Amino acid sequence: MKILVVHNRYRSEQPSGENNVVDAEVALLRDAGHDVGLFERRSDDIASMSLVGKASVPLRVPWNPQARADLTARLHADRPDVVHIHNTFPLLSPSVVAACADARVPAVATLHNYGMVCPPGTLYRDGHVCTSCVGGRPVPAVAHGCYRGSRVATLPMAVSTAVNRRRWWSGISRFFCISGAQRELLVSAGMPASRLVVKHNFVDEPVVRRELPGEHILYLGRMTEEKGVRLLMDAWPLADVGIPLVLAGTGPLSDEVASWAAGRRDVQYLGLQTKAECQELLARASAVVVPSVWLEAFGLVVVEAMAAGVPAVAPAHGAFPELIDNEVSGLLHTPGDATSMASSLRRIVAPARNREMGEAARLRYEKDFTPSVGLDRLIAGYQAAIG
Repeated sequence: MKILVVHNRYRSEQPSGENNVVDAEVALLRDAGHDVGLFERRSDDIASMSLVGKASVPLRVPWNPQARADLTARLHADRPDVVHIHNTFPLLSPSVVAACADARVPAVATLHNYGMVCPPGTLYRDGHVCTSCVGGRPVPAVAHGCYRGSRVATLPMAVSTAVNRRRWWSGISRFFCISGAQRELLVSAGMPASRLVVKHNFVDEPVVRRELPGEHILYLGRMTEEKGVRLLMDAWPLADVGIPLVLAGTGPLSDEVASWAAGRRDVQYLGLQTKAECQELLARASAVVVPSVWLEAFGLVVVEAMAAGVPAVAPAHGAFPELIDNEVSGLLHTPGDATSMASSLRRIVAPARNREMGEAARLRYEKDFTPSVGLDRLIAGYQAAIG
């Protein structure tokens, strides 16, 4: 099969799970013998633009005619069987959907977040889950400045969401939702249910897996408010689990987390780690904790932990209830409740229970999240779009 992947890469200054997923899928398809081309733009390139170029970026967020022309020419030259669209913000825009129609090439799109119904794609505002724009016009997003706390920065995204909604819904043959919870919300917002299919992200077989017992509880992710880092800092003193908490990652709250960790003997903050270092930390973990207070559309670190035979503690909302078999492969706590999280952390480190949950987590990975499962679902989606 001949496939063209369309993606606007996020800035390299901070690791992107979405970039990683795209790279993993491209490698998976190529290893399986498929001809995969790339049509990419990089947000890193904005820094080297002229002042006029930088000023014009917001204007091209809703519609970039040059991106449409460039992709149309590429499609006529390459004639792929299918186009797979990922992120289009900010340098590509939904004009790439029109380019596929221009060249009469079927297109699929992976929905990595809630951008179809929420301009910043997070369903999160002012410290709580927000669905004000779901199923309606994105006026509240502009009023509250939901993107970077700025009404001016939010406006181009809101305009794009409003004016391109029907183009997305009619121009894409198959949408890949990364969880059933995400699909359910998007269908409730009016997206065509017949075109939305669930295709969970897959995870490669880890280089190293856990050998019991684990040495620490691990938080691995961005240091941001919506990821629940502050909630974890509230819950940890209540947990008293007997092993340390290790935090790895970077983000806006890094200094706050580092200061908090420095004041506790049972906490270690490592900052940004390499992929190999992250795998080693996972293999040595008794459990991972994922305290997200926003509605995660997936939860890649949970599946990475499963692959390593490590159970997880996560909130009972978003995608987590379908990833974690509660009381079997991990524990779900009441969202936003530090006391509930602390209780789950205490329970999950009990040796016999922890071993059983780790084994169940690994079995779930082998059933649903391996590269072979991911490849089968990708190809099935492509074939359906072509058909």
